[in-house]
Amino acid sequence: MSRTCMVTGKAVMSGNNRSHAENKTHRKFLPNVQNTSVYSEALGRKVSVKVSAAGLRTLDHKGGIDAFVTGTAKTKLDPALRKVKAQVEKALAKKA
Repeated sequence: MSRTCMVTGKAVMSGNNRSHAENKTHRKFLPNVQNTSVYSEALGRKVSVKVSAAGLRTLDHKGGIDAFVTGTAKTKLDPALRKVKAQVEKALAKKA
């Protein structure tokens, strides 16, 4: 699962460099994936995620990591985020 965004699923793509003479040279297009930590209000701690720049914007748009994992189907989440979803739902149930 290296070089894959946990939020958007962006991964390495392959293609060609094309010169002025239209020569084709095989290359990889790497996503802008960074290891970062996002604060979870429900858990009261930071959660480590491997996320792209677009994934960070998605988390911000959805209202944070808690809202993203609770509002997304379990089957569509990365396996690491499924564990976070279970922890967040357990913490929210305990607070309610």
